[in-house]
Amino acid sequence: MLRLLCAMIVLMFAMTGSVLADSPDRPKENVEADASTRQVAITSSFTGTEILVFGTVENSVQPSPEAGTYDIIVVVEGQPAPAVVRKKSRVAGIWINTTSMQFAVVPSYYAIASTRPIDEIADKAFLDTHQIGFDHIRMAPSGEGDADATENFRQALIRLKEQQRVYVKRDFGVTFIGRSLFRSTIALPPNVPVGPLTAKVYLFKEGKILGQYESRVSLNREGIERFIHNFAISQPLAYGLTTVLLAVAAGLAAAFAFRKPV
Repeated sequence: MLRLLCAMIVLMFAMTGSVLADSPDRPKENVEADASTRQVAITSSFTGTEILVFGTVENSVQPSPEAGTYDIIVVVEGQPAPAVVRKKSRVAGIWINTTSMQFAVVPSYYAIASTRPIDEIADKAFLDTHQIGFDHIRMAPSGEGDADATENFRQALIRLKEQQRVYVKRDFGVTFIGRSLFRSTIALPPNVPVGPLTAKVYLFKEGKILGQYESRVSLNREGIERFIHNFAISQPLAYGLTTVLLAVAAGLAAAFAFRKPV
């Protein structure tokens, strides 16, 4: 009898907790996030850097960091730009470009990190709508093309971007460091395209989106890098002549330096 009574009490508390958890009066979970820096200086000595994306789950009901109650997806995306992919073929023993395809708009930089593989977090429709993940980024060719050929060039472009380290994917790159606090480190390589970056954070629970947050990070040229860039853009003719003169001067200097004495 005593055991039955104890079991009933435990069941009542469990049901009460479930009702409270599902109660409409309970504050809804949401996400607040930000990046560790809002501006990155690109100089002539820039060798790459990292930015930290961190945040918190408001009104978290997660009992511990290891519980896995929530899933987080972090996407850091650069400005869209056109891209051309060329295919080489061997002709008469020589590898030359034979076919190519131009994509009108693709992200110049794209990094994605998540608490686990994104296909286990959200359905395909949501990933397609928000362009989350390499397979869900919209890459439309500039002209008409065969569907199979377009997909092959699309996959080739993604592979090239990954080799250049401007497309990065980390399936377990977001970690919780508390009941509500999480963090993720995003690497920016030396060849990262200069321009604004958009950092987006998505919060999921049992496959449902609970909230999202967006912040921006600016990549700006500084120092001699900025001077040369502005000079090349504003005075292209003078920049070209200066480059030629410097190349000639360097060649003459090298010739004199290595000239054998008579």
